[in-house]
Amino acid sequence: MPTLTVYPARRIVTMDPGRPFATAVAVMDGRIVSVGSMESLRPWLDHYPYTVDDRFADKIIMPGFVEPHTHLRMSGNLASLHYIGPIDAPASNARALKTRDEVIERLKAIDAQMTDPRQPLFAWGFDPAVHGGHLDRHALDAVSTTRPVWVLSYAVHFLYVNSAMLTRLDLNPNLNVHGVGRDADGLLNGVFVEWEATQLAMAPFQNELTRPGGAVEGLRQMSKAAVRAGITTTADLGVGMTDFETECHDHHTVVPEQDFPLRMVLVPTGAALRQRFGEEAPAALANLKARSTAKLRYNGVKFWSDGAYQAMSLRVGFPGYLNGTNGLRGDLVWEEMADTLRPWWAAGAQLHVHANGDEAVQAVLGALENLQDFKPRFDHRFTVEHFPISTTQQVRRLARLGGCASVNAYLTHYRSEVQNRQGLGPDRAEATARLGSLEREGIIFGLHSDYALVVVPMLPLTAAWIATTRLSADRTRVMAPGERIGIDRALRAITIDAAYLLRMEDDVGSIEPGKLADFAILEADPYDAPEAMDQIRVWGTVLGGRVFAAAEAG
Repeated sequence: MPTLTVYPARRIVTMDPGRPFATAVAVMDGRIVSVGSMESLRPWLDHYPYTVDDRFADKIIMPGFVEPHTHLRMSGNLASLHYIGPIDAPASNARALKTRDEVIERLKAIDAQMTDPRQPLFAWGFDPAVHGGHLDRHALDAVSTTRPVWVLSYAVHFLYVNSAMLTRLDLNPNLNVHGVGRDADGLLNGVFVEWEATQLAMAPFQNELTRPGGAVEGLRQMSKAAVRAGITTTADLGVGMTDFETECHDHHTVVPEQDFPLRMVLVPTGAALRQRFGEEAPAALANLKARSTAKLRYNGVKFWSDGAYQAMSLRVGFPGYLNGTNGLRGDLVWEEMADTLRPWWAAGAQLHVHANGDEAVQAVLGALENLQDFKPRFDHRFTVEHFPISTTQQVRRLARLGGCASVNAYLTHYRSEVQNRQGLGPDRAEATARLGSLEREGIIFGLHSDYALVVVPMLPLTAAWIATTRLSADRTRVMAPGERIGIDRALRAITIDAAYLLRMEDDVGSIEPGKLADFAILEADPYDAPEAMDQIRVWGTVLGGRVFAAAEAG
């Protein structure tokens, strides 16, 4: 007979509302057999050989945290580029640059160190909200007028090049592509915004932008950050942004490794699948599920309706940005959005649509209503991704249409005041991430970080703390107090409800018999001091019964 492993704990937070707390859990063959106390487990212990692993006896066991929206492979791969971001690099030892002058001086120093004058300089991490507005070819010509210079924003929605790089790209000066910037005289200004435009400046350099094995090694490094955060399941919301088959191959290489500490859900981009499979793309998406394994799954398809919150390219309604401008749409043409999504909807796919601004949310909800009129679906789990800027009536409309939300609540604490000053104004900035409204309307939602393409950490307990406190970055005031939620709902949003968004709730997200033995091991109980939840240290994780200590994750 197989042997049970029993983990006693100071407390187990199960996320099962009927049996919310326990003090022992029994595991066999990587799945949970029973949860309760050493006494209640006795019928199992009388029938099976067992061992007691008491290393967590003074700790808190929770379901492994579920991070439903990341870009770990791309983020790890970006470590091969020179980093110029406003926080310390997530995948290297590069330090933060806080001002525009520091960015330009750093780029000049890199240029001076390069020996081949023809070799392009590739950098990543520019943050227009912190670094004093967007770059263009004129600003980057101050770095070099001869060496091609190529700079990707932290949010990867903007790409900036100098004049020498424009010459290298050799673009038709009359091209008409959404997101390609021009000066007042009509000449290209070296700014490329959103999918169609950035691909023009990115595609010619795929080989130069990656180091051999860099993406695979980057995934391994990013997984260590996940262990330190208590995360056992993540989803990559955007497979195919560079090369669909290569990205899938890298994941299938790394994730099944015994020492890889994560389960991953891959959500391909609609654009990549359309490019690869044409009109057969919805059928190809369904066939991808046959490639799923115990640790690696495919589910859903991803689209973009507008730009980035932090890069100030999201689309907002009246009165627009403080300077009277607005953002840009993503790969979805708004007037054609319902038509673009309809084949996927008809095929039964789960749709994940990025929408940052309230104007974009309105367009997405209009498309969802069109789809429901075309073919009503009940358990469709259409998920609006990010959802930082919305109105209360849009939340109600999302509920009426049966949709879900995956929300970047980190923005409320880390970015809303910055975006207030740089473009959004106080009303939208303070109401960033309307979690209270979502709860009142009965909408299922999860919390995510978009790590590491947003200037926030990947720390689910911090996300839950922000959701319950909504404190400003200086911790002096509450941002839209009516949008706070309680600790129970906040913890559900990083466990079972986040799993629901990925259709994994039958396997992960709570500690119940039959589910996978995926746990987050904490040094303190979130219920003891919810106001200090962001200070709780994570001891490590358990994945399918295999223990990963944070101290060993580097």
